[in-house]
Amino acid sequence: MSVTAGVRVRVPAKVNVQLAVGAARPDGFHDLANVFLAVGLYDEITVTPADELRITCTGPDAAQVPLDHTNLAARAALALAERHGIDPRVHIHIAKDIPVAGGMAGGSADGAGALLACDTLWSLGSSRDELLAICAELGSDVPFSLIGGAALGTGRGEQLTPLEVGGSFHWVFAVADGGLSTPTVFREFDRRTEGTPVPAPSADPALLDALRTGDATALAGALSNDLQPAALTLRPSLADTLTAGTTAGALASLVSGSGPTTAFLTKDPDAAEEVAQALLTSGTCRTTRVATSPARGATVVG
Repeated sequence: MSVTAGVRVRVPAKVNVQLAVGAARPDGFHDLANVFLAVGLYDEITVTPADELRITCTGPDAAQVPLDHTNLAARAALALAERHGIDPRVHIHIAKDIPVAGGMAGGSADGAGALLACDTLWSLGSSRDELLAICAELGSDVPFSLIGGAALGTGRGEQLTPLEVGGSFHWVFAVADGGLSTPTVFREFDRRTEGTPVPAPSADPALLDALRTGDATALAGALSNDLQPAALTLRPSLADTLTAGTTAGALASLVSGSGPTTAFLTKDPDAAEEVAQALLTSGTCRTTRVATSPARGATVVG
């Protein structure tokens, strides 16, 4: 059966415009104040009936995507099927466009997309709350991939409060060679903060106000990522990428999530194209992507 038959879902990448990290909890997770913004880079997940659960993937860096049951898309199908007593005999095809292991929640997006696609294919009609509960079991970033837009994530990031966004923001993402493991970055954060008090994370009112008013300059002044020092320790070359982007005229730069993708906020689409070209010319990244936010969450498109 062709991968174009069945149900197709489009799901966006994200950038963390604020990532405030608390001390490690007894369960190993960290309390977060995580302000998510969905951006217009998308994976497309197509689910079709099959003899058994299997996964295929095409697109940039597809070779790095696991095709076994550790893939979040497979785990989503299995979790939904188990909840409803269904045999999850589906072919899940991932058309990859979100950078892999880049701190942009590409794996989480695939999980949310597969969950919505399977729910639609199996005509389950699950409520958003039911789907969000499964998403939270799958991973901290998966619920946001489902809802998109902008949201504050608390707890370990899975408890979402939607946020108002008053305009469009224009971004450049510089994709590095190789990935950074999120658990490794958090371990480095713990190492760097050991023996020092770590304040309880909270959302920055100035950042929330900048989102609400659509003020790119104000947002640039409020961007923050508590994981950035850890990511730069593990991948010092990212500092050169950040400098290249700001030198080229970006309003602000930061490591996206746990990295190693770096994000650059620009004043308008023309500036984004200029910064993207300058970053490519600088030789400090493998490729660049231009995108606008906010973007819709997981959406059935076919």
